Amino acid sequence: MTRLDTTQGGAVRGAVSGVRRTLRRVMGAVRSAAGWVRDTVTAAGALVVLALVFGVAAGLAFGWVEAWAAAVISLALLVLCTPFVLGAHDYRIGLALDRDRVVAGSEISATLDVRNDGARLSLPGVVDVPVGEGLIEAHVPLLRPGAHHREDLVIAAHRRGVIDVGPMTISRGDPIGLLHRELSWPDVQRIHVHPVTVRIPSTAAGLIRDLEGTPSTTLIDSDLSFHAVREYVTGDSQRHVHWKSTAKTGRLMVRQYEESRHARIAVVLDLAADSYDDDDEFENTVSAAASLALQGVFEGRDVLFAVSGVVPESGGTATQSIRTLSTLTPRALLDGTSTVNRTDDVMRLEAVTALTAQAYPDLSIAFLLTGSLMPVDRLRHAAVRLPAAVEAVAVRSELGAEPTLRNARELSVLTLGALGDLPQMLARGALR
Repeated sequence: MTRLDTTQGGAVRGAVSGVRRTLRRVMGAVRSAAGWVRDTVTAAGALVVLALVFGVAAGLAFGWVEAWAAAVISLALLVLCTPFVLGAHDYRIGLALDRDRVVAGSEISATLDVRNDGARLSLPGVVDVPVGEGLIEAHVPLLRPGAHHREDLVIAAHRRGVIDVGPMTISRGDPIGLLHRELSWPDVQRIHVHPVTVRIPSTAAGLIRDLEGTPSTTLIDSDLSFHAVREYVTGDSQRHVHWKSTAKTGRLMVRQYEESRHARIAVVLDLAADSYDDDDEFENTVSAAASLALQGVFEGRDVLFAVSGVVPESGGTATQSIRTLSTLTPRALLDGTSTVNRTDDVMRLEAVTALTAQAYPDLSIAFLLTGSLMPVDRLRHAAVRLPAAVEAVAVRSELGAEPTLRNARELSVLTLGALGDLPQMLARGALR
């Protein structure tokens, strides 16, 4: 009796287990079918399916001939469109860009190659190539096994910024647009669109140079640039005693030197949206900032390119920070300028200038670049945040304006009507 009960119990458990396995398979198949329908049936296809369901229901309930006709037509459309999406994709897609760094206003050539790696005929399809916020569509014809289709594309880079190309998808559907299937490739290529720059005069004028450069006006007791001879005071080193002058005057005389400093240029770019009249004015300012920094890099100087860090919405003055762009190479500098944008969530130019002076001492000259809506008084307030030995030059972009230069005690204010005015204005003496 015990053995019989055990056998019956095992059979019951086996039946329950079998039912559970069957239910899991059925649920898995239903989920797969639902996923296929969700990914395959378009909005137009869903309307056709609804017409089929309601047509059959109305035909059965009311005997309407029109309802049966609508159901038959809907079913015929679905049957005719289904073969276009049957079968698996077996494509290999490659996109080759001729370059990944261009100047704003240029075009990039790209080659799209689609190969059918399957053993069966591949039906026509469409390759969607996202380019930034836009989309390029390339139509792929019918491909035999092992065949490939190549198409030349042109990507326009009208404005400065970073353009992401991809991820690409290839789609296949029926001519009516009821059913649609697609396959994605996750690869994303990045294009840096650099600002337009101009070549400007050497920034030697007004700069404090190192060994071979112009010395400063600060007098010290030991350096390479001889200034004058003065009378000895307690604490002077005997190494600097000028014996000829001592013999002539009868008093102990020592040499005095002018201090030589390493030239460090700061380029501070204002990112506040309310400083600019429009996007074109901001782009002109970015181009001017990049031109100044690029010239310093070409001359082998220490260049600091500073912009405001993003201020969180809940943050205040305690969260102020600056962001510096890499200036190790011209390419790194221009890549960095491709990423800056004007926004409301940034610090004012005065705070950025003050933090720059605190974080990076021994500056020689600071260029403050902003837009036409920035008052001159605020530029003066920003300039006084710099050490007294630092020369400050403010560059205000005002498109279409007459280029002017005003020199004040705190700073020189240069009004830039066009980017091409920058070299001439600097040559006229923006640097004192």
